[in-house]
Amino acid sequence: MRSSSLLLLSFLVGVCDIQGALGFRICAFNLHHFGDSKSKKSDVMQTLTRIIARCDVCLLQEVRDSKEKALPQLLDSLNRYDTDHVYDAVASERLGRSESYKEQYVFVYRTGAVTVTGEYQYPDDLPGDVDAFSREPFVVRFKAPKTGECSDTFPLKMMKIMVMFKHLSLCPLLSSVIKEFVLIPQHTTPTNTTKELDALYDVLQRVRKMWKTENVMLLGDFNADCGYLAKKNRKHVRLITERNLYWLIPDKTDTTVRAATSCAYDRIVVHGESFDRAIVPSSAKPFNFQMEYQLTEEQALEVSDHYPVEVLLKDLPKVTSNGASSLTLTGTQETANQKTTQSKFLSLFVASHLALQMLTQ
Repeated sequence: MRSSSLLLLSFLVGVCDIQGALGFRICAFNLHHFGDSKSKKSDVMQTLTRIIARCDVCLLQEVRDSKEKALPQLLDSLNRYDTDHVYDAVASERLGRSESYKEQYVFVYRTGAVTVTGEYQYPDDLPGDVDAFSREPFVVRFKAPKTGECSDTFPLKMMKIMVMFKHLSLCPLLSSVIKEFVLIPQHTTPTNTTKELDALYDVLQRVRKMWKTENVMLLGDFNADCGYLAKKNRKHVRLITERNLYWLIPDKTDTTVRAATSCAYDRIVVHGESFDRAIVPSSAKPFNFQMEYQLTEEQALEVSDHYPVEVLLKDLPKVTSNGASSLTLTGTQETANQKTTQSKFLSLFVASHLALQMLTQ
């Protein structure tokens, strides 16, 4: 019986690894002065559309759309490019201390994958630290039911019947999926990076208390490397020193496009062990669109001087109405990849069942 249990656990791990390779993708992208001028460049807009269409939720930064035409154009481009999904956006007000320079935080998301359940513009009014940010975080809460449901349907029900583990509840083994989460964006001012990163910890605590949630992700262009965040100053940043915060983009990662620089400016941080367990291992990374789309450095810099950073949340197998099992695909995955993944899933299932029969004879 012990061997059977180990085999079943091994099978479940295999299934999670396959599904984790797909996952629910959250991205953060500094678009570098995205506004009317950039939106008129068709080749740039095409590349931006391809990049953002890979994500279920994508935070956009440095949106300087004062004429309010560039963002609608981008959404229109996304919906024409990826007809399998419907894209919408939620945006902050225009933020910044200077009247001549303001930015917006924008979350572009697939309406079939998530719903917006809350918005909060941080007022930056903490006593003793008023106006800590140049661009105060625009916090958004999302519900993403497709990131996992544990029910008594196939394949879990089928496995229980075949393996005769009716007394064993498999739901706790798959409890790391996150259905609702909060995203806190931040594009720090380079000259004030240490102070703003530390102040993000206060934002985190307020959001946790306000919405009674532990599932919080902080993401964006933190300018958290090279000359903007000296090593000697890291001990003064609670977002770094406090426990229960997981920095997913390693310090030595290069999130910049220019070959002359190598800095981990753009980061993703999650709060809490449960959220950390819901992350597909090693999935947090920059997306090198220059290499992916075979662009020259000059062409890539027309798009942005930053690579987007991304991370995958674990998904569970999708259950169809006839009891068959398939895998939920997110992003613009090719049909061939879907077929390959489904074949692997079925192969694992059959192999595990045959091996289990041999062990129990």
